[in-house]
Amino acid sequence: MRPASLAGWLEHLERLHPAVIDLGLERVARVRDALALAPKFPVIAVAGTNGKGSSCAMLEAVFHAAGYKVGCYTSPHLIRYNERVRIARREADDAALGRAFGAVEQARGATTLTYFEFGTLAAVAAFVEAGVEVAVLEVGLGGRLDAVNAFDADCALVTAIDLDHMEYLGDTREKIGREKAGIFRAGRPAVCSDPAMPASVAAHAAAIGAPLSALGRDFGFEPQEAQWSYWGPGGRRSALPHPALRGAYQLANASGVITVLDALRDRLPVALQDLRAGLLTAEVPGRFQVLPGRPAVILDVAHNPHAARALAGNLARMGGRGRTLAVCAMLRDKDSTGVIDALAPEVDAWFVGSTAGPRGMAATELAARVRVRAPWAAVEAAGSAAEAYARACETAGSDDRICVFGSFLTVAEVIAARENARRQGTAR
Repeated sequence: MRPASLAGWLEHLERLHPAVIDLGLERVARVRDALALAPKFPVIAVAGTNGKGSSCAMLEAVFHAAGYKVGCYTSPHLIRYNERVRIARREADDAALGRAFGAVEQARGATTLTYFEFGTLAAVAAFVEAGVEVAVLEVGLGGRLDAVNAFDADCALVTAIDLDHMEYLGDTREKIGREKAGIFRAGRPAVCSDPAMPASVAAHAAAIGAPLSALGRDFGFEPQEAQWSYWGPGGRRSALPHPALRGAYQLANASGVITVLDALRDRLPVALQDLRAGLLTAEVPGRFQVLPGRPAVILDVAHNPHAARALAGNLARMGGRGRTLAVCAMLRDKDSTGVIDALAPEVDAWFVGSTAGPRGMAATELAARVRVRAPWAAVEAAGSAAEAYARACETAGSDDRICVFGSFLTVAEVIAARENARRQGTAR
């Protein structure tokens, strides 16, 4: 019996494979071929440790502004699974996802698929059914063995690379860079927007014959006070608006995006006004998302040192007269010490919560690490991220700011808690 609802399908997906992560393309390729999934539309694959979600959002927004029907697949989601699969900048509805899941289920036979693998195949099936004209696919983990890599990218983009998922990808930036460069294809354009690109990325591109454009060497940007300029293989763009996505590092992401657009301009021409419109309308919930009201609440899914340093820089530039209260909950397999070190200079008080599940870190353990790394700051442990957020709200003054970070799970839990409080009329 097939599930009758999206919730039922998602429960089914969680039971299909004994492992959450099982890197490898053989099983995915088998089901892809059974589905006859061979997209005729251009595919852009985006890998990286940080910045890939922002880059996907900018590509999606620019193509949409240019009038193309664009499909965008990202992960993970914050509140609804539908967030992962967008068509024409709208979340796929339950019925469309159900049809795509049904097609994958019928085609897979006895082949086991992980939750992500099943979802990746279903997303591409949904894009084919919807007749999209271009698809942007965000790699889940690594690149070389990720399910997204079962589809040949017409252009591949690798964003900032840092140490994360080291148990799967290696313990150096060079090793991780090689894994992410696995999405490159011979004879097809590749772009890297990491300002300190590992040599392994260039080496792999050269070895397979993928023409590579690298930030700082082949393209780049020049920031000005109210605008910025881009230079690259496709020429110069001046007087560009700063991306709606916050953070100085977004100019590196935007430069990589423009280089991708130029690489595909013969198939997908984009006018300058469409580029400007896309930069101004791209949005990614949970990436330095500042909510309206006082005290200010900032949501950021930063969960590794590189992202935490970017968050700290944004907080420093944001300014303000009051204190910064951190609400943090993390997974045990993340570099929590590195995250704490990056943010400690910007934080006056920490409210830490436990994260549920086998990978979750207890609040007491996280609090102990904060006390060692930031002994000058007040630290309070709570049972969950939602409880930690509630305590921060009780403590915060109107001039203070509350910064929620540590994982997608942390931000999602706080969003849900705020929505529940709104319904009950007790929102802060």
